[in-house]
Order: sequence, then structure tokens, then C-alpha cells
Amino acid sequence: MKMKLLANLSAHRSWWGRAEGWAVLALLLLLSACGKSEKEYDATGTFEATETLVSAQQSGTLLTFALNEGDEVAAGSEVGLIDTTQTWLKIQQAKATKRVYQSQKPDVEKQIAATRQQLTKARREKQRYAELVGDGAAPRKMLDDASSQVQVLQRQLEALQSSLATQTQSLDRQMAATDVQVSQLLDQLHKCHVKAPIKGIVLEKYVEQGEFVAVGKPLFKMADTGQMYLRAYVTSAQLQQVKVGQKVKVFADYGKGQKKAYDGTVSWISGRSEFTPKTILTDDERADLVYAVKIRVGNDGYIKIGMYGEVKL
Repeated sequence: MKMKLLANLSAHRSWWGRAEGWAVLALLLLLSACGKSEKEYDATGTFEATETLVSAQQSGTLLTFALNEGDEVAAGSEVGLIDTTQTWLKIQQAKATKRVYQSQKPDVEKQIAATRQQLTKARREKQRYAELVGDGAAPRKMLDDASSQVQVLQRQLEALQSSLATQTQSLDRQMAATDVQVSQLLDQLHKCHVKAPIKGIVLEKYVEQGEFVAVGKPLFKMADTGQMYLRAYVTSAQLQQVKVGQKVKVFADYGKGQKKAYDGTVSWISGRSEFTPKTILTDDERADLVYAVKIRVGNDGYIKIGMYGEVKL
């Protein structure tokens, strides 16, 4: 009888121990669920960068195009060359035309030298006749003829100077027009050299070396990944906590719980609301209308375009 009582007591103690263990486990799970329900972020979004589409500025065969997707290029670096032969030949032709105009410019001093000499001689004759008429040694008509000759030569000299000046000005204008044409051609020649407008990464490449490209044809697309932007969405209730220039904490989400923190600055807030994008979760997932914000983040090379991120206001 005593042995039976001891066995029953041992069984009750074992049952109470198991029950107590299950209770502790349930309490831990409840606490863990409560902890997970508290989000460590206020909004999420995706990272993006300022993208630039580079197009051909001249038409011709793409002689060189040493560029691949993923390449990092410096601002102003040459990445391709469009055939410059025709443009270079036009420049040589324009320069030759200018030399022709230059050779046609009159030598004004040489061309008026004879008329000026005749005028000087006529003035001396007029002075001599004036003295003779004053002494009564010559008739008045001879002085009048000399004066008339001086006036005729003076008008001839003025007309010749005006004609030569007009011819010179016309040639100068033609030479100036040629200079403008050469400048335009040099600009076209410069645009045959395909250069990267910014420092960044090549995202897409649309043509290959040897292809014929026309003006405006897209060649490649690149982005400045040194400065990234997290485009997130906040509710109207959160909007009062956000302002341009505000410092916030941004987390790059690498998946499987791996995150990296960055310092960010709010650079833009949308002036109008929009419906919550399906791929974006906000602090209040039931909200239909949200406001887009952009947060500027300095990239250390690990943030990629399209990567998910979180922001803590």
C-alpha cells in the first residue's frame, strides 16, 4: 500500500513539471511574438540613383566603343569615337575658302597711291596758277581749270576709297562667316568623341563598335552610384515628423536579416499623395494614401540600385 502511494505521488510530480515547462515555453513564445511585432523602421522603399542616358551627338560609324556594362567611368573620360573624316574634310575646305577671301582683299594704299599723287600734283598746279593770276601773268580761266581738276581728283580719290572699303568689308564679313563655319565644324568634331558626362557605373549598353549611329541614338545609360537615394513612402500621420534636410537612419536590407546602417538626409518630399505601391510597406499598412520621400545616402559601394531599404525617422 505504501509503495502504491509513493508511485502515485511521483506521477503527479512529473505531470506538474511537464505542465510548468509548457507554460514557460508558451510565455517565451508570446514574448518573442510581441517583440517581433514592434518594427525597427518607420517606412521602407528601394534604393535608386540619378540615371543619365547618353546619346550620339553626331552621325557616323562608331569606330571605337570600349565600354561594358558594369564599368566604372570617370566624368569627362572618352569611351567612344564616331567617324570624323567628313567633318575634318569640311574644316579643311572652309579654311581654304577663307584663304581665297584673304587673297582677294585689296591693298588700299597701293591702289589709291596713283590718284593721291595726281591730286597732290593738281594742288601744286592750282597754287602756281593762283600766284600767276595774282601777279597778272596768267588768265583767271587757268586757275579755274586747275581748281576744277583738284575737285575732280578729290572726288575720284574719295570714290575709290569708298569702293575699296566696301570691298574689304564684304570680304571681311565672308571671312568671319567662314570662321563661324569652322567653329561649328570643330564643335561637331568635338562631339564625335563620346564622353561620359558624369562619374558612375554603366548600367546598359545599346550599341556595339562598328555600328552606324545617328544623332540622338541612345548609346548607353549610366548612373552616379556614389550618391544613392532611398525612395520611401510615409503616411499622412508620419508626414509631420519629416522635413527636408532632416537627418535619419537608413538600413540597407541584404536579406535573411542582414542589414547595414547608413546616415541619410531627407532631400525631397512629394507635394501630393498617392496610393500605396504594392511593393512598399509603411508603418500603417492599412493606409491607402501615402507621400513619397527621397533620402540621400552616401554609398560605400555596397548599396545597389533596386535594393530594399528601411528608414527610421
